[in-house]
Amino acid sequence: MELWSRADPQLREVVWFSLRCRALALLLQAVFNLLIPDHAADAFSPPRPGPRGRWDALLERLLGGLGRWDAEHFLFIAERGRFALQLQAGPASQRKLRSLWKRVLGLVCWVVLVCAGVSLPFALFQYYAYARFCSPGTGPGQDIPEPLLQLARDKGYRVVGMGGDKPPWCSQRFPVVYSYIQDTYWNVGFLRYFELKQIPNFLLALPVTLLVSWAAWTYVSTNPRHCLTLGLERSESEERGKARDGFCGPAVFVYMVHATALLVFGFFCMHVQVLTRFLGCSSPILYWFSAHLLQEHEPLLWSTGTDNPTSGKPLLGKSPSSYGKGTSDNPIVRLLLNWRLITPLSKSILGFFLGYWLLGLILHCNFLPWT
Repeated sequence: MELWSRADPQLREVVWFSLRCRALALLLQAVFNLLIPDHAADAFSPPRPGPRGRWDALLERLLGGLGRWDAEHFLFIAERGRFALQLQAGPASQRKLRSLWKRVLGLVCWVVLVCAGVSLPFALFQYYAYARFCSPGTGPGQDIPEPLLQLARDKGYRVVGMGGDKPPWCSQRFPVVYSYIQDTYWNVGFLRYFELKQIPNFLLALPVTLLVSWAAWTYVSTNPRHCLTLGLERSESEERGKARDGFCGPAVFVYMVHATALLVFGFFCMHVQVLTRFLGCSSPILYWFSAHLLQEHEPLLWSTGTDNPTSGKPLLGKSPSSYGKGTSDNPIVRLLLNWRLITPLSKSILGFFLGYWLLGLILHCNFLPWT
């Protein structure tokens, strides 16, 4: 508590704002999950046993909307894992549990010793998949429930130990199961997602596509020579120790190249509905450029003590502090409290992030596709 009381007021404001947003998100996902029926998505969704008690039922009501899409895989592993079953088996399997702990401990020590090999975990997974699906006589490690087997038949999944021909990827020179799954089951590849039925997903990814493209164009048009020389040629100001700061500074070049490469690859080769979170969690450019636009074009932010206070002029000849309400230290809260006074560009940027937050809650907790 002492550290919290001594923390910077702006930091405390940001932390409280983030916590309030997270609490509101949990509440809204529960409401939307109750009001909107789930979409029958073409995704992994194993049958679930009913709640075992009142507390289980309550948790399912409150947090069930979070167990969608990728979370289904993690929940399935947590409930039925090739380790969870050992813990649930009771005293009769204590000897097996001790043996399992020894194997896990040995594996951890071995991985630590060879951690220099970055590609080793990936290679080991491919070998494990090859041994399970391509070697003769390999059976399932446990009895598979009939509902799960029926799901595999309906989806066309291949079950270990159920017979049939070897998968085509087993005969490749370098058998890689992940590429085969992406190609066969997920339809991932160059321009494969360019279909009329995917137009809604492209529309969902359009804002982030435009923002990052705009960011790339702004940076290249501001620093054409720096980009053509790949940042290897230093300008006179840099040589004198006066490197430019801000979004268009030379130090941003590597981030801009990285974000642009991710955008091109994600737009043309991936499922486009993951593009927003793909860029949002892999590059700071999306947030950096949005903040740059707000700072350059929003008069309400010019009075917050920036590095370039003369970058623009207040609207209608007024000083920045003469209009707008609210004295929050958080600039985002200040803009939201003065929504009617901010510029259309600021409304578009804030509207995108707020809309993505709200729409993502609605779509995710009802098994609908989202970015």
